[in-house]
Amino acid sequence: MKKLSLTLFVFLGLSTLVFAQDQKFSLEEIWGGAFRTEGMDALHSMDNGKQYTVLNFDRSTRSSNVDKYDYATLEKVATVVSSADLDAIDYFTSYTFSGDESKLLLATDVQPIYRHSTLGKYFVYDTADKSLTLVSEHLIQEPAFSPAGDKVAYVYENNIYVKDLTGGETTQVTNDGEKNAIINGITDWVYEEEFAFVRAFEWSADGSEIAFIRFDETEVPEFSMDVFGQSLYPGQSVFKYPKAGEKNSEVSLHVYALSSGATKQIDLGDAYYIPRIQWTPDADVLSVQVLNRHQNDLKLYLYNSDAGKLDLVLHETDKAYVDITDNLTFLEDNSFIWTSEADGYNHIYHYDKNGKLKKQVTQGPWEVTAYYGYDPKSKRIYYQSVENGSVNRDIYSVKLNGKGKKRLSAEEGTHNATFSADFTYYINTFSSADTPYRYTLNDAKNGEVIKEIVNNDQLKKALANYDMSEKEFSTLEVNGNELNMWMIKPADFDPSKQYPLLMYQYSGPGSQSVANRWNSANDYWYHMLAQKGYVVACVDGRGTGFKGADFKKVTYRELGKYEVEDQIEAARKLGALPYIDAERMGIWGWSYGGFMSSNALFKGNDVFSMAIAVAPVTSWRFYDTVYTERYMRTPQENASGYDDNSPINFVDQLEGDFLLVHGTADDNVHVQNTMRMVEALVQANKQFDWAIYPDKNHGIYGGNTRLQLYTKMTRFIDEHLGDK
Repeated sequence: MKKLSLTLFVFLGLSTLVFAQDQKFSLEEIWGGAFRTEGMDALHSMDNGKQYTVLNFDRSTRSSNVDKYDYATLEKVATVVSSADLDAIDYFTSYTFSGDESKLLLATDVQPIYRHSTLGKYFVYDTADKSLTLVSEHLIQEPAFSPAGDKVAYVYENNIYVKDLTGGETTQVTNDGEKNAIINGITDWVYEEEFAFVRAFEWSADGSEIAFIRFDETEVPEFSMDVFGQSLYPGQSVFKYPKAGEKNSEVSLHVYALSSGATKQIDLGDAYYIPRIQWTPDADVLSVQVLNRHQNDLKLYLYNSDAGKLDLVLHETDKAYVDITDNLTFLEDNSFIWTSEADGYNHIYHYDKNGKLKKQVTQGPWEVTAYYGYDPKSKRIYYQSVENGSVNRDIYSVKLNGKGKKRLSAEEGTHNATFSADFTYYINTFSSADTPYRYTLNDAKNGEVIKEIVNNDQLKKALANYDMSEKEFSTLEVNGNELNMWMIKPADFDPSKQYPLLMYQYSGPGSQSVANRWNSANDYWYHMLAQKGYVVACVDGRGTGFKGADFKKVTYRELGKYEVEDQIEAARKLGALPYIDAERMGIWGWSYGGFMSSNALFKGNDVFSMAIAVAPVTSWRFYDTVYTERYMRTPQENASGYDDNSPINFVDQLEGDFLLVHGTADDNVHVQNTMRMVEALVQANKQFDWAIYPDKNHGIYGGNTRLQLYTKMTRFIDEHLGDK
C-alpha cells in the first residue's frame, strides 16, 4: 500500500483488465450499442412462488412474448401471451398481471410525456379464453387492475375513469380535469420529477374504493418552450412549473366509493405536500404521508374510510429534510415497517399499528440502500446495504426482531435482488468494475447460487481485445474527510511521465458516482480517453450519499459550496502527484454535475484550465420548488445561499476554456439556465464555446445526437487538455 498525498487501494476482487491486445474504443461503437449488456426485462414472480415471467422480444418476427419459467429448473414452461397471436397488437412494451394472474394489461403505442409519465393504448388479455379487450379508444395514463381483476381504473385528460371488464361499461369518476388547471389521479410535473411517482390513485384492498390526489395547479406559474420541429412555424409546449419560492399546486385527498358513486374529501389540515398514499391490508384503512413545504416535518396518518377517522401514527422531523421512500410495508396486523435516518444512518424500523416503536431492526454506521420485503413465514426482512463498504451493495436478511442477520451475497461489487413471491428464491443481479452483469438464481435462506441464468461473458471476451485499463478505487483525504474515488489511467501508464487529468462528477445530494459496478456508456468513453493519454478520475465529495446523514446533509442551505470546495481541493491533491500535469486539469458534468463543473472552473480558476457543463443549473432560482427548497429553503428565506453558490454570478472569474451545452426542450433544467449564463458571459466579455440542441430534452439523445455531442466534447478535451 503506497501513500502519496492520497491513500490508494484497489478493492479485493477487482482483477487487472490490462490486455496484450491494443484495439481502440470508438465513439461510434460506444454510442452504437456495441457494448450493450444482456439482461432480464420486466421480471415478475408468479404468486405461487415457483415460477416467474419475463418480457422477451423476438427480433425475427418483431413480436413480444410474456414467457413463464420455472425457478427450480430455469426452463421455459409456457408462453403466457405472444403478440404474434394477437391481430390487434403488433408488439407490446410492458405487461402487468391482475391480482389473480388471470389477466394481463398490455401496453402499446406508448408515448413519453416527461421523465416517468407516458400515454399509451392498453389492452386486457384474458389467459383463460384468450380474449383481448381494448381499455379505451384514447391514449390513456396509468391503468391499474382492481384487486379482483374485474375492473381497470385509468386517467384520460386529467380525469379518472373505471372500465368494468365484465359488462364493458365505463364510469367517469371525476369531471373537472383540465390541462394546466386540475389534475385528478396523476401527479403534476414537479411531483413526478421530484417525488418520483405518476399514478396518484390507489384501489382499496377489496376494490370497493379508490383514493386519489387532486392537484389544483391553476395558480402555478406557466413555463413555455419553443418546439422547432419540421414545420414552417415553431410551436410551443406550455406547462405548469413552480420555480423555487413560487406557488405549488394545492393538493387534496379524496376517496371514491364505487357502490354509491360518491366522492368525499379527507381533511388533512395544513398538508402542503402529499407525497405518498397507500391502502393497508384492512380495506377500510388508507395510509397518507403529509409533508410541510420545508420538507423537514413528515406525518404518517391512517384514515379509516368507514368511520371517517384520521389518526396520526408517526411524526418524523429533521433539522434539514426528511427523504420520501417507497419502503412503507404493512403487515397483516397493520403493524408496519419503515425506513428512516433517525439515528444518523438509513435503517429499518418496526412499529405497531398505533405508531409505537417495536424495534429498530437494523443499526450501525452504514446505510440500508434498498428494502426488498418481509416474509411472514420466516419472519425475516430482506434488504440491500453498504455494510461492506459504501461503494459496494450486498444482500442481507434479518429477523423482524433484529436478530439472526445473514449476508446472502458473496462477491464484492453490486448485488441487487428480485425475490420470488414466497421468498424461497431470488434472482440476483451482480456486477463489479471488472465483471459485467450476471444473473443467477439464489436460495433465499443462505444466498447460495443454484444456477446461472444470464451472463455477459461474450462481452467480456470481446473487451479482452481492447487496450483497456482497470478502474482503480481509492480514498482521497480532502477537507478532513476520506472521499471515495476511482481513477482510470492509460494502459501503458508510465509513472515517470505526466498526464493531463479530466475529472468527472455529479455531486448532487445523496447521489453516488463512485460505485463498484459495471461500465456505463460514459465509462467506455473514459477508457477511450485513457487510450488517448488522459488520466480520468471521479471523486464523491461531501453531500453525496451512503455515508450517513451528516455527510449528506452538510450541504443543506448551501448547495454548491462544500461540494465545489471538495472538487477543487481534490484536483489540487491530484495535481500534486508526480504523474499528473497540474497545468492541464479539466472537469465536466451533466445537470447537477454541470452546475458543479461551471462553479469549479470559475471559483477554481487557479486549478482547472477547462470545463464542460451539459444541461447545467446556473442559478437555483431557476429550478423547481420541491428539489431546490428541500435543500435550500426558499430564495426569500435564503437569498445568500442561492446567490453565493450559483455560477451565473461568478462568470467574471472565468479564465480557462469553457464548453456550455443544452437542449432547447429540456423540461427539467430549462435552457433558460444556459441562455442567462451566456448573456452573463457575454456582458463580462468572456470567450467560451457553446452548443444548443434543438428539441432535445434533458437527456440530449435521439438519432446521432449523443454521438455528435460526445464527438464535440472529445475534440474540446483534445484541443484544451491534449498535447499542445
